[in-house]
Amino acid sequence: MPFTVRDFESLLRALDKRAEWRAQLRRLVLTDDLLALPEVTRQLAGHVERLAVAQQRTEARLEQLAAAQQHTEARLEQLAAAQQHTEARLEQLAAAQQHTEARLEQLAAAQQGTESRVGHLAEAQRRTEDQLAQLVEEMRSLADSQRETARQVGALADSQREMIRQVGALAETIGFTLEDLAREVAPAYLEKHYGIRVVELQRRFLTLDGEEVEVDLYGEGTRDGERIVVVGEVKSRIYGRDVEALGRRVQALASTLPGVPVPVLFGFVVHPSAIDAAARAGAVVISSSGTTRARA
Repeated sequence: MPFTVRDFESLLRALDKRAEWRAQLRRLVLTDDLLALPEVTRQLAGHVERLAVAQQRTEARLEQLAAAQQHTEARLEQLAAAQQHTEARLEQLAAAQQHTEARLEQLAAAQQGTESRVGHLAEAQRRTEDQLAQLVEEMRSLADSQRETARQVGALADSQREMIRQVGALAETIGFTLEDLAREVAPAYLEKHYGIRVVELQRRFLTLDGEEVEVDLYGEGTRDGERIVVVGEVKSRIYGRDVEALGRRVQALASTLPGVPVPVLFGFVVHPSAIDAAARAGAVVISSSGTTRARA
């Protein structure tokens, strides 16, 4: 009898109600491999799930390793930079070491020079000490000589004071004689050579700023109708400084004189410097021989 669709539907309803029939039908219809497929699928799903978890752990680890690699690379870069800095520092230290060694060599050479110099100084010191000892001995001898010299100087001073006294007396005698000669000779020569008419020349004491000033030759007269006053000084030797000193004195006395002052110097010897000074000061310089030596 043929198996119809209705019969198949009735079978499906019966299988739906009877689980043992369904199991029996599967055993009859399916092979062992197909029957084991669900279990295999479940196992495979478990393996896949475990692989997925392992994959996640692997990816997380890879990310950690990647981060660690980046950190390692950054650290390596830092170490490379530090190494370069260290090498540069080592080069600097090497250069500094070379400089230090060169400096030490210089110091060693300088030390040798210093030691040599100290040796020379020590030798010089010994020579100086010898010279000082010799000098002390010479100073002792000099002190003895000095005492003898002092005694002789004392005696010489006494002789010199006596000589000064005698020279002073002689100077007064000569000065008096020169003044007398000047008073006799000068008026005639002043009139002859300079047109100065003076009746007489005499010693006079004048007052300047409340102080008394002694003048060897003083005489009032005329020259070309102008009233003049001769103010003179008598010296055995006449130098330029004597002419200049008389010029300053006459200039200071000018305001107290009753006429134009005429400076006159009279002496035995006239130095060339006196002639030049007379030309500058407008003074008359006359030698005892009666010759007019200079006038400005």
